Amino acid sequence: GEYLTFRLGGEDYGIPILVVQEIRGYTEPTRIANAPGFIKGVLNLRGVIVPIVDLRIKLREREVVYNDLTVTIVLNIGQQVVGIVVDSVSDVIALTGPQIKPPPDIQTDLDAGYITGIATVEQGGEHRMLILLDIGRLLSADDIQLAQQALA
Repeated sequence: GEYLTFRLGGEDYGIPILVVQEIRGYTEPTRIANAPGFIKGVLNLRGVIVPIVDLRIKLREREVVYNDLTVTIVLNIGQQVVGIVVDSVSDVIALTGPQIKPPPDIQTDLDAGYITGIATVEQGGEHRMLILLDIGRLLSADDIQLAQQALA
């Protein structure tokens, strides 16, 4: 399938292009009182109130910097619209089955069940690792529900 690739910290990630609604430059969302730290707030996108999750905070990145490359990717996950903040968007790539390897089985305190695979892609003669995410699992219904409850 096709994947939108983006950067978080020093790592490259990919999500299925079919869940992507749009890519926007980062604008500071309206804060929500009592929301978890990774929920930056909400944006009004053409009349739809969209919760904004900073994926860098959700994945425990040490350094979160907002600059000209920072973008918000608006996603349709099931019946929910949610935005994720990432360091930058790279490109859209097509991956075939043999390019995608299963994720390693590592025991940590962080649930890595949202990683669907690891792909190696060649770009400009260099190989890079791409971590493929099940974004619906990473942004659990509980996270989205927390944001919507904070709005109520």
